[in-house]
Amino acid sequence: MAVAVKTGDYKTSLINNRRYLGNKYKLLPFITKVVNEECSDIDSVADIFAGTGAVSSAFTEKLLITNDLMYSNYICNYAWFGAEEYDPQTIIDCVVRYNSLSDLEDNYMTENFSDTYFSRDDCAKIGYIREDIESLYENDRINQRERAILITSLLYAMDKIANTCGHYDAYRKGVVFEKTLELYVPLAEVHNTADNQCYNTDANELVKDITADLVYIDPPYNSRQYCDAYHLLENVARWEKPEVFGVARKMDRSTMKSKYCTQSATEAFEQLIGDIKAKYILLSYNNMAEKGNDRSNAKISDQDIMRILEKKGEVKVFSESYKAFTTGKSDIDDNQERLFLCRCFN
Repeated sequence: MAVAVKTGDYKTSLINNRRYLGNKYKLLPFITKVVNEECSDIDSVADIFAGTGAVSSAFTEKLLITNDLMYSNYICNYAWFGAEEYDPQTIIDCVVRYNSLSDLEDNYMTENFSDTYFSRDDCAKIGYIREDIESLYENDRINQRERAILITSLLYAMDKIANTCGHYDAYRKGVVFEKTLELYVPLAEVHNTADNQCYNTDANELVKDITADLVYIDPPYNSRQYCDAYHLLENVARWEKPEVFGVARKMDRSTMKSKYCTQSATEAFEQLIGDIKAKYILLSYNNMAEKGNDRSNAKISDQDIMRILEKKGEVKVFSESYKAFTTGKSDIDDNQERLFLCRCFN
């Protein structure tokens, strides 16, 4: 795994330098091997449940279409893969300035999150930085891609020091905050493919309007909603300053829920596959159908996956043993990540 390196007065980060449930970064050799050996004439790739963008990062020489229902993931994908060019020095100057801040006034973050996931001082810093990024953008001092890169830098920095087990369902009470917020400079490519597209929408709606040689699908597997686990990062990314509630300080997330975490997952998947226009469909789905508790068990059965995909084309299945990053409550033996490759008819 690549790591961040220190350069001058700032440090740099890469796309994989964050924790995320279901992250496929360690599976990239498996995924790319299947694509390279089984798929031909691939010029465009659509990653329609992109998450952190780990899988998209393996196909940057192609035209990329990324999508995620969570805005915080969309903004990171736009930072890494957006077609718009940006000025690296602008990012460096902002990061160095942000890291030098101290003795800041109260703001939305201190009023709602002090001494929960972050200390009061780090909350003050997060709130100031996020407000400043928006001000720079609204006053045309940074472009949309630079805005996205700075927000990404902030989200990665928050994730690195958060008082959690890697998600935001709860924080540990009574801890001493030893780490302080430090932003890194994301090493995003300045000149990405000119026709790259990044979306923040429902995948089932998106596939009606796009075409790609390869469509990669990595939907949520179980009932754990990502907007519940990452509500705080979503809050900061959107920066709408909503009211928060409960011990975990969550905002209203009713519009961010995924159908793939519910009993309607199979129906949604069948509609999705039916509307895809591609040469190949590559589905990641693990073998957790009956292995965990009710929350961990996969929502779509293998029988339904094969039934639905075989209506679309010829299907091959590949598997590899894999221990996923979880919330810490599951320790399942013989966990396998499977790739269902569908060579579409027509």
